Amino acid sequence: MSHQQFDTAITLIDAANSEDPNLEISDGKDWPKELLYSHRMSDMLERYDADADEAQRLSVRAQHIQRWQSPRSNYPMNRKGYYQWRTDLYKFHAETTADLLVKAGYNDEVIERVKQAVGKKSIKSNPDTQLLEDVIALVFIEHYMLGFASRHPEYSEDKWLDIIAKTWKKMSDRAQQFTLDGHITLPESLVPLIQKAVAR
Repeated sequence: MSHQQFDTAITLIDAANSEDPNLEISDGKDWPKELLYSHRMSDMLERYDADADEAQRLSVRAQHIQRWQSPRSNYPMNRKGYYQWRTDLYKFHAETTADLLVKAGYNDEVIERVKQAVGKKSIKSNPDTQLLEDVIALVFIEHYMLGFASRHPEYSEDKWLDIIAKTWKKMSDRAQQFTLDGHITLPESLVPLIQKAVAR
């Protein structure tokens, strides 16, 4: 694989995510929300698995590509609507990424691997998808769990234990150990809940 292909693909993914009209502040700087997310994903992968190959690095960077184009509000606000939104979203992310990888000059094998991972295919049996899930969970815990909690003050403790337990279950043993060994920053106010959920 050429460095040029990889650099081109990353530039294309970042350019696509830079179009996000939603902004988030990080270190005093305004970021397009999905661009910031994709950088946090790549940074976490570097900490968690520095030996990840090119297809895995591309999958992690593209995981939320242009997510704002498919808002949850476009679907019925019930369980069925939620699952339909998720299914369509995975397909949208996979196809959007594949188009950019074609432009970057990647072969079908790499593109297919990235599509499978970003499309969330075979989580427990596909190592690429599992690695992506691990990084998603680690980034969520470190960067987004606290914000999510503050947006949902109505959630009961049981609901929270359920959310944390589901996140934990999606992670591989290795990612769970990575968390327990203190390699990520846990949201301080939620630590008792996290410990309780994990103990279950």
